[in-house]
Amino acid sequence: MPADPSPRGSGETPLRRAADRPRRDEPSPPARAVEVRRSTRRRRTVSAYREGDRTIVLIPARMSQSEEQRWVSVMLDKLAAQESKRMLGDGDLAERAERLSGQYLDGRARPGSVRWVTNQNTRWGSCTPAEGSIRLSHRLQGMPEYVIDYVLLHELAHLLVPGHGPEFWRLLESYPRTERARGYLEGVVAADRLPHLPAARRR
Repeated sequence: MPADPSPRGSGETPLRRAADRPRRDEPSPPARAVEVRRSTRRRRTVSAYREGDRTIVLIPARMSQSEEQRWVSVMLDKLAAQESKRMLGDGDLAERAERLSGQYLDGRARPGSVRWVTNQNTRWGSCTPAEGSIRLSHRLQGMPEYVIDYVLLHELAHLLVPGHGPEFWRLLESYPRTERARGYLEGVVAADRLPHLPAARRR
């Protein structure tokens, strides 16, 4: 899903922008239990942490229900991003690729190598089917794990179907967070395109 797609190299299939694929509604997978705790001592700050199999989100008591829902979503993504940044190296990516292939592609996609690279600034991921190699942009590091899984699964699917036709997208239909992941990446691209305003001068 490149912000400004580069010309495709011979035998390479870069992850393309979400607009190339029709939208569809998908159910979300079961999530870790979330407990929201309101505090009269909190004025503006929101925080979250893991406690066993639950996620605790601490918010100000005066916060509305709509604000609570928005902040819970923000904090869940923030926690997931922190965890993925701590945990995922090249070896972890290879293990994730094997798991994702088994879970969503019947184990048919078998990459020869999966690694992070720092020279992909206009695409999130790419693969070379002839070599069985998959490369993920270092810019994904620190993003929520479901986003990394989507990009990884996208490239795994390219080992089976090089192009972006209907057969390719059918391979991704079983992944329940496709739309959410694509929305997240679209948001990152949109934010990068916003003008960077100079800091206000002090009077």
